[in-house]
Amino acid sequence: MTGIMDTALGAPSFRHGVHPREHKEDTRGLAIRQFPFAPMLIMPLRQHLGAPAVPVVRVGQEVARGETIARPDGFMSVAMHAPASGVVRRIELAPTISGDMVESVFIEPLPADTQEVDDGEPCRLDNATPEQIMTAIQNAGIVGLGGAAFPTHAKLRFPDDKHVDTLIINGVECEPYLTTDHRVMLEQSADVIAGIRYLVKATSAVRTIIAVEANKPDAVTALSAALPDDLPVDVTVLKVKYPQGAEKILIKALLKREVPQGGLPIDVGVICTNVATTAEIGRLLPRGRGIQERVITIAGPGVEKKGNYLIPIGTPVRFALEACGADPDITRVFMGGPMMGPAVSNLDIPVTKGTSGILAFTVHETAAIVERKVYACIHCARCVESCPVFLNPSHLGLLAKNEQYEQMADDHSLYDCFECGACNYVCPSHIPLVQYFRLAKKMVRKLRATH
Repeated sequence: MTGIMDTALGAPSFRHGVHPREHKEDTRGLAIRQFPFAPMLIMPLRQHLGAPAVPVVRVGQEVARGETIARPDGFMSVAMHAPASGVVRRIELAPTISGDMVESVFIEPLPADTQEVDDGEPCRLDNATPEQIMTAIQNAGIVGLGGAAFPTHAKLRFPDDKHVDTLIINGVECEPYLTTDHRVMLEQSADVIAGIRYLVKATSAVRTIIAVEANKPDAVTALSAALPDDLPVDVTVLKVKYPQGAEKILIKALLKREVPQGGLPIDVGVICTNVATTAEIGRLLPRGRGIQERVITIAGPGVEKKGNYLIPIGTPVRFALEACGADPDITRVFMGGPMMGPAVSNLDIPVTKGTSGILAFTVHETAAIVERKVYACIHCARCVESCPVFLNPSHLGLLAKNEQYEQMADDHSLYDCFECGACNYVCPSHIPLVQYFRLAKKMVRKLRATH
């Protein structure tokens, strides 16, 4: 059975959350466009959770676009592929968005090359085993493109005592400004369906739900038109609310299942994959290719040529902004959305597989934030009412201020916080709660590592 599930006022959602302004009107109607190649592309060998990939190229070597330049190093690792045909100029440490220095391959594109990508050994759906599909995903370098960059093959390899009954394809995209997934659903719906076929075969899921928020009716229409008769797939429309796209929140909204504390979706029989990740599986595996580019939204008040771009991975942020007409008064740049995306401190870091957007803001938007004074908590409980996982951010913030980090973790569920920023958004005292929680997690890890 296939179709659309939408009960209008009764559409699925979750308790708490916030409603920030969407700011999607500038780019949601703009088709995906190819982005030019930067003079130098920087490929960090760790663009995913897990071990860095191991380079298989040398300085001075010519590489073809899509060629493997690094192999996976163990289970929690994926391959890397050349984003352009060019010459390997350096292999050395380079800064990344995390602030870490990561071994990276610097590739200078060849200006006269056609930049065509050759097909490799295909993973044929009709005769591939689940294990072969997972290996093909790992070798294609596919990770979660929604921002987490968790290796997709690792998510699909669950223990023998677990089973999957439901596959959720996450097309919610609730972060303000971002319209990457929206355009993928509109323009690559056939690839999304092809990716679902691979995922269903790899997991033996008996049903699939494509989750889309109600502010994307054209995407719902496009996906519904692409639904095949031989797959049990539904498109479910959810109410518009942030952070509806968070994995555990989405499972609760759709299935009324509670992922246990410290647990994973597989513990309740579910696997979630981002819609763009699913499309890449459907696009790459039949052709035996690796991921060397991705769709991102480049937007914000500080960008003239806003849009959704198919950009080579490894493109420096500085080049991307200059190519899109950056305002000279830019004061803050985010990688990803403004709620959860980290602020950039170095414009020479590259776009990676987990980059869903580049957002630029000028002094006009940020002046008030920079000058904003932090006041004492007034115990208004707005943060409690907004927290989607029912924590008490006010109390956690007080514990963090008093450096009671282990108590936060042991007695107050610190690690249930996934840093959505809803508490920051509603706090009238402008207390940087999420920043406190990030510091607390870092300190707890440090303290426990020394014990």
